[in-house]
Order: sequence, then C-alpha cells, then structure tokens
Amino acid sequence: MTGKIVILTGAGLSAESGLGTFRDKDGIWTQHSLEDVATPEGFARDPALVHGFYNARRVQAAKASPNAAHHALARLQQEWKAPVVIVTQNVDGLHEAAGAEVVHMHGRLAGALCHRCAHRWDAPPEMSPDDPCPACRQPATRPDVVWFGEVPYHMEAIVAHLSDSDLFVAIGTSGQVYPAAGFVAEAAQAGAETLEINLERTDISGAFEAHRLGPASEVVPAWVESLLPRDG
Repeated sequence: MTGKIVILTGAGLSAESGLGTFRDKDGIWTQHSLEDVATPEGFARDPALVHGFYNARRVQAAKASPNAAHHALARLQQEWKAPVVIVTQNVDGLHEAAGAEVVHMHGRLAGALCHRCAHRWDAPPEMSPDDPCPACRQPATRPDVVWFGEVPYHMEAIVAHLSDSDLFVAIGTSGQVYPAAGFVAEAAQAGAETLEINLERTDISGAFEAHRLGPASEVVPAWVESLLPRDG
C-alpha cells in the first residue's frame, strides 16, 4: 500500500493519556448526563453548568500528554510518501502536541465561539456565560465544540478526502455516532482498503476488511512501523 491514507481517531486514542471516554465507569462524564452538558438544549437551559463542565475538561486536557499512538501517527504523517489525513473526533490538542496536523470535526476545547455572530477565538482557561464576545461584545460565549444534534465541522472536505483515499483507518472509535460511523462505507465505496484499530471489536467491525485489536499505544506504533520502510 503506497497511496493516500485517511485516519479517523476517537476517544480511545486519548484514553491512555488520561482523558476519559463517554463510556468510562468513572470520570468526568459520569457526573452529568449528555443531555445536560453536550447538547444545544442543555446549554440553553443552564449555560453556567455547561461552561463549568468544559472548564474542567479544559484543565484535564491541559495536563495530558500525547501517548505513543499520537507520536506514531505524527511520524506516519511526516514520513509517508503520500498524503496522510488525520480526522479526529477528539477535542483535545494531543495530536498537535505530538507534531501532527489534524482536521477537528468536533471542534476544540482550546477554542471559544460566539453563538450570536459566529466569531471564534482562543478560549481562556475559565469561561462563563457573562463573557463578552471580542467581536460583537454580546455575552454569547460558548465552547467551540460540536454537541449532539449539531453538524460536525469540515464535512465537505472530509467526504472529499474519503472519496480519493487508498486506505481508511478508524482508531479508538466505537463507530456508533453518525456521520463518522458512515465513513468506512464511503471509503470502501471509493475503493479504499479499510482497517479498524481498537481495544475490542465494535458494532461496525463487520464493515472493515482488517482489524488490529489491543491498546492503541501498542497497536498503532506497531502498525505504523509495519508501513514505513526500514533504514538500510
């Protein structure tokens, strides 16, 4: 395989860096329902609660470091002879901290968004409902993350990448949420090979041609090593 690689990464990739997933039994997500802190309706009901939740996530993410899987993907992107496009569902900055360029389809914890005028800026460590937008001065600040019920960012570009990929790889994602759950079918329809790398099989494992199971920090570096030519 020598062509273009499109990689989708999910929460399982960052779990070994100490950032929990929706399905962890303990952790920040167990303290609230998704409807309260990860939907536009929840934000409309109680913006202070939502800001507090994302302030805590921002602090947690700032303390995390990239793991071996993040570093391996950055290496692949730098050394592969064809394009390697990394699309992430994660809102942390661990890919970038490892040296990779990524497409954030669900936004970034490090970003702030005005829901009145759509202005974007770097988020401070602490945000509140009273924070004014730097552009329109209205108290309409929200985290620049995509909530359930909202359309992910960069979808047109992502679909274009899938349509001319030679290999599509999903890493650390359950494959239960659309539109990301449909990426494997779009890539396969375009003629790409498909590979799932995950801790265990998922509900859409049957859609992939190949699978590598185990901790991302072990499996991803080994997979990248198998792709890149050895020196000498």
